Amino acid sequence: MKIVVTGGAGFIGSAVVWRLNELGIDDILIVDRMDKTDKWKNLVPLRFADYMDAYDFIEEADSFDDVDVIFHLGACSSTTETDADHMIRNNFQYTQDLAEWAVERGIRFIYASSAATYGDGSAGMSDGFEHLATLRPLNIYGYSKHLFDQWAAGNGMFDHIVGIKYFNVFGPNEDHKGDMRSLVNKAFGQINSTGKLQLFKSASPDHADGEFGRDFVYVKDAVDMTLHFMESRVGGLFNVGSGRTTTWNALADAIFAALGRPTNVEFIEMPEHLRDRYQYYTLADLTRIRRAGYSADTTQVGDAVTDYVNNYLVPDKHLGDA
Repeated sequence: MKIVVTGGAGFIGSAVVWRLNELGIDDILIVDRMDKTDKWKNLVPLRFADYMDAYDFIEEADSFDDVDVIFHLGACSSTTETDADHMIRNNFQYTQDLAEWAVERGIRFIYASSAATYGDGSAGMSDGFEHLATLRPLNIYGYSKHLFDQWAAGNGMFDHIVGIKYFNVFGPNEDHKGDMRSLVNKAFGQINSTGKLQLFKSASPDHADGEFGRDFVYVKDAVDMTLHFMESRVGGLFNVGSGRTTTWNALADAIFAALGRPTNVEFIEMPEHLRDRYQYYTLADLTRIRRAGYSADTTQVGDAVTDYVNNYLVPDKHLGDA
């Protein structure tokens, strides 16, 4: 089986390659852009056939006639990015071109959408097509993903392709993501340096400090749910999350517990630029992915945090390291 993983040096992409390696698959083409990051370190323990720049790949795609599956996980994933032109070109138009190329050739196409498409959640978080027109993303990242979801639905693409609406994924191989790293990753360094963790105060009268939360899903679960669609021929949009909402306070408790320390949280003001586009609550409805045949339980947040902290952050290891 010949597999292309775009964003293959990134967080979820490299985790997909790691799991494919565990399944005995290494005929993999990594497509990415390294830029000035350390994400190349994610590739060091992994096995793959070749690496190619993302823009070179789209230019030369017609020369690849033996591809079975494309996991299109490459994107600009910053929720604070303000360059709308870059987001539309990178996240929407590139995905359009690649999807059309794959569908024309009968190549299985599985791409990353996002729970950011759901905005503040007031329109619900159902992954059914009939709800797309009601969604109002809060940032250009979420909108760029939503735009492709709508285009794919409007052009009948979901008869052939799969979109994955990732919720808050965390785990090993995210070190290069800077401000977009998970709270678990940021907290590890902060607690080791200062002995405490800073969390944003609530800027909403409906939520007490630390009592708003997200659906946090461990990257190992997110990868297994994604790879389910490599064998299943079903098409459509599917939520990928834990199916549980965890408050920031509960997540902080889990992080301190994994480090063997008492919880010590300091609440600070939420930055002004985040207040109008902050998701206070997310919860993945997993009904459709369950109906599509994915039956495994997702890892409890406390267990996932313990595995991440003790087996990856403390020893400073990546997925695939011995």
